[in-house]
Amino acid sequence: MMVIRPICQNDLKSLYRLAEKTGIGFTSLVSDEATLQRKIDGAVRSFNKEDVTAPHNEDYLMVLEDTSTGDIVGTCGILATVGLDEPFYSYHLGTITHASRELKVHNVIPTLVLNNDFTGCSEICTLFLEEDYRHSKNGQLLSKARFMFMAQFPERFTEKVFAEMRGISNEDGVSPLWESLGRHFFSIDFKEADELTAQGNKQFIAELMPNNPVYVNLLPTEAREVLGQVHKNTVPARRLLEQEGFRYENYVDIFDGGPSLEARVQDIRAVRESRLCLANIGQPKGTKEGVNEGNYYLVSNAKVANFRCILIQRTIPPGSAMTLTQEEADALCIINKEPVRIVELSPYSR
Repeated sequence: MMVIRPICQNDLKSLYRLAEKTGIGFTSLVSDEATLQRKIDGAVRSFNKEDVTAPHNEDYLMVLEDTSTGDIVGTCGILATVGLDEPFYSYHLGTITHASRELKVHNVIPTLVLNNDFTGCSEICTLFLEEDYRHSKNGQLLSKARFMFMAQFPERFTEKVFAEMRGISNEDGVSPLWESLGRHFFSIDFKEADELTAQGNKQFIAELMPNNPVYVNLLPTEAREVLGQVHKNTVPARRLLEQEGFRYENYVDIFDGGPSLEARVQDIRAVRESRLCLANIGQPKGTKEGVNEGNYYLVSNAKVANFRCILIQRTIPPGSAMTLTQEEADALCIINKEPVRIVELSPYSR
């Protein structure tokens, strides 16, 4: 069975193995043991914080575990806030109008403006799934399990949440936007800038990045074309977020031009439609032991430190009570009559 759970101290080796597979441009998971250990330490502290009434600097990093092998095959995370301890930069793609009545010229010119507009917002991040497991709706479980946690504990997050999507770069780590813009101000490769950012060294951005608007039409065509576009490996992740209600509002990454998608937490489909019910342990009606059929549902427990989320199938829609098999209950770390949260996996599953 595939189970989402909080990361723990014993997961460093597995997390490093995943980080080695992410590639250039994946700044939230880098193959550096010290950085990953700090990330694990922060996540363990965050999940063990009690009586949280408002979000601060918590980092809720989770992993996808294959219980049949014990292997960690994916990660996903939520940052309670960004930009409070160090600036969080992005570009906003806006417009400037230049007009002359005498010449009868009226030009609307797109611009990139450096900003800190996401300061204080929650961010979903660190979504990565091993290639061998990109099937059987594992990617949807990994992405949407975060919304079950947010639905259960809304006080831990801000009203608005965003996701910074990986932009376009080639296999050698060459980004068209970086080569056309960033390199002129930083004089380093995209890969090096990316690694510095991933390790938390962001002061160089404030020191070297131009504060004046950048006229997009002065950039080469290849740089203009990647603004707001995602890396080929990130296309499925973007599609899943847009299904849940996230929208692109013209904010892009300052290095590779990848889009930031945003939504109000209460408007996210899985948050809005999820509901609590009591768990009954037994054999669900309409199912046969060992046979999977019916619609897919996300099911999570109502715990913080021991949060768990799984994917199940049912032929009969659950009501005020939810019958789970003993295996499913064990995976969720619950006993009979404990509350669980449930939602249809997809808005199209009805």
